[in-house]
Amino acid sequence: MSMKNWMDKHYPEPNIYRWIGLGLEVISATVLFLLMVLTSLDVAGRYLFNNSVNGAFELTQMGLAIIVFAQMPLITWRGSHVVVDLLDHILGNRIVKVLGIFSVFIVSSSFYFLALRIYELAERSLRREEVTEYLQIPTGYLTEYIAIMSWVTAACMLTYGAYRVVKGNNVSQQFGE
Repeated sequence: MSMKNWMDKHYPEPNIYRWIGLGLEVISATVLFLLMVLTSLDVAGRYLFNNSVNGAFELTQMGLAIIVFAQMPLITWRGSHVVVDLLDHILGNRIVKVLGIFSVFIVSSSFYFLALRIYELAERSLRREEVTEYLQIPTGYLTEYIAIMSWVTAACMLTYGAYRVVKGNNVSQQFGE
């Protein structure tokens, strides 16, 4: 299978969204692999050498935050959230699309304003030089990452999320989920 066919199959989004999706999934996969290695080393160290990896818990927490917030834009624009569509066939296609556009604006504005507050907390954390308890890693940078990814989610929802609702093609249905 050629690279183009593979990309078309796994990333049906148009233009830049395809590359954003690929980049975010590479970040998530890399961090997940590193968490797997960290956990293996921690367990092996604990049982074989009677000494675990220092700060493994803090690194795991940070890794999970990176994975979750890297996947948020993808899940949001693909419409992969849990959706209850009990009334869709009763309301009709036009009303469902209006409700979909309404939800796009609600979700994107929620992410935008949430990111503003998170970014304020990140700035405060950096000013106060707050660090993690054991490894002394500054927490403000991870908090800034969370805010930035929330803004990316809001922007992607307003653009491609709205496009997907108007066109009526749900990407998660294309994946067979």
